[in-house]
Amino acid sequence: MDITTPISDEAVSSLNVGDTITITGYILCGRDAVLPKIVKLIEEDRVDELGIELKGNVIFHTAVSPAGVGPTSSNKLEIESSIEPLSKAGVKLHLGKGRLSEKTIAALDKYNSLYAVIPPVTALLEDKTIERRVAAFPELGMEALHILKVDKYPAIIAAAHGRSIYD
Repeated sequence: MDITTPISDEAVSSLNVGDTITITGYILCGRDAVLPKIVKLIEEDRVDELGIELKGNVIFHTAVSPAGVGPTSSNKLEIESSIEPLSKAGVKLHLGKGRLSEKTIAALDKYNSLYAVIPPVTALLEDKTIERRVAAFPELGMEALHILKVDKYPAIIAAAHGRSIYD
């Protein structure tokens, strides 16, 4: 199924564990260093200061380097603990790799969000990345919050509606 950002609640509801998707549009990229900063801004009701919209957005758990992008493990503490508050703030899809906890899968379900895995195929993803820019926290370098414009990024739904592909 082809998904275009921003992602609607209806699109999320129509997807199930094991479905393959492609993502086109603008997505956010962040990992260990930046996601806790975003969560803090959400908690302080200051996320609007970033000048980005979380509702309907995608967060790809990756750093952005001149060599390209590739998924990092989503079950790292700093990343996995960001999934619930980001989903509550409106993020509809989290991209990365690895198994998530049952608690996180339940939180995704509660906020009608999904988790998808992307195989570590940096060269393929670089070919499908049209544009990139730093959105916030430039001092973090590759781990800053980035916005990418992508065309048909491939992914597999790994957690949806309280279920996980790893079960």
